[in-house]
Amino acid sequence: MSRVALVTGAARGVGACVVRQLVAEGWQVVALDVCADLPGVPYRLGTRDELRELADAHPDSVREVVADVRDADALAGAVQVAEAEFGGLDAAVAAAAIMAGGTPLWETPDVELDLLFDIDVRGVANLARAAVPAMLRRPEPRSGRFVALASAAAHRGLYHLAGYNAAKHAVVGLIRGLATDLRGTGVNATAVSPGSTRTDMLTATASYYDLDDVEEFATHQVVDRLLEPEEVAAAVCWLCDERASAITGTVVHADGGFTA
Repeated sequence: MSRVALVTGAARGVGACVVRQLVAEGWQVVALDVCADLPGVPYRLGTRDELRELADAHPDSVREVVADVRDADALAGAVQVAEAEFGGLDAAVAAAAIMAGGTPLWETPDVELDLLFDIDVRGVANLARAAVPAMLRRPEPRSGRFVALASAAAHRGLYHLAGYNAAKHAVVGLIRGLATDLRGTGVNATAVSPGSTRTDMLTATASYYDLDDVEEFATHQVVDRLLEPEEVAAAVCWLCDERASAITGTVVHADGGFTA
């Protein structure tokens, strides 16, 4: 029987790569994205066309859901889609996140901090609260997986990005607590902390530093290059696998050596 995943932030970037790789490995996936640009986010987010294209490429394996991770009821509805369409849920991947910053902490407006914590932190918690009960409904022995995208920013201070630092650090804390709550259930919780990855979010980050070329971020990583979204997605998909049973309550640093 195919395993079933729910992936947020699925229209593009790492989230879309996770969906494609899981499908290639035989999974069935509910792909969720807000599919709209948001006030306060200085770059474009995934679109409905991108999400539909992803689903249309895999009509037997992917169902698309347009929803905001800040909406707990909408996430519960996405879990219901997984159970109704595919028979249950075995993994949830919290890839939805935004980047905001560009000023020192003492000049950072409340609206920016609220946006970061509502999407990057509460969005992860909302997904866990919707998805974990469904994974626990699977019969024992279970092999459920909850994977959240954190960031190298969770482990290193970044200039003029204190709010983002704090939000991603909070994601790691949520995962550690969730894993402990799940003790003995067969459901594991982990985080993946990417380094500088070639996405629109990285392009937005470059603008905060007045950089003309995102390639300058490669100097912070011992691989001496930017990461591709597919590389980060590979780490996420590995953690979703039943064979990753020994990994819980911790962080996989898929960061090209950023935090080495």
